[in-house]
Amino acid sequence: MGSVAAKENTGYTVEDIISLPDGERAELIDGVWYDMAAPTGIHQEILIAVAGELRNYIRENGGNCKVMPAPYAVFLNNDDYNYVEPDVSVICDPEKLDDKGCHGAPDLVIEIISPSTKEKDYGIKLFKYRTAGVREYWVINPDTRTVDTHFFASDNNEEAGDQVSFEEPVPCSLFPEFKIIISEQI
Repeated sequence: MGSVAAKENTGYTVEDIISLPDGERAELIDGVWYDMAAPTGIHQEILIAVAGELRNYIRENGGNCKVMPAPYAVFLNNDDYNYVEPDVSVICDPEKLDDKGCHGAPDLVIEIISPSTKEKDYGIKLFKYRTAGVREYWVINPDTRTVDTHFFASDNNEEAGDQVSFEEPVPCSLFPEFKIIISEQI
């Protein structure tokens, strides 16, 4: 969603992020600061389509999970050194939610990459989300028109997943009956 350029020092805290002037955004991973730039038009189209389809599916099936699109605060490890704003977060535990955001790992996280976020989304965030307890992670790449899905087994930190094209249904382990074909939504 923005630049992967990390500030040189580490040791930043959530308080540093919260004190940013209005309109400025950044993420914090293990105390390392990552500036965020404005998203592109295709990024926003995909975000709205995926978040909307997930929300509709959950509502139509009597679910109680919340679908929260960016910008939405996720205090990933519920500590002072990790703050992210995933493009889409699905949270099924209402105890994690308050007016400030999600405190702990969402159940499903979706990131829509840009050339400047590719390294962070495929590497740093993949590792961080897996170790923080996220159950499922999608990386949507508008340039290659693919979705990489990662399903994390909570008991032994194993991972499964697949890569599908925008023309194929994206599998979802959290909601096995949910299917979205990205090319039909944008």
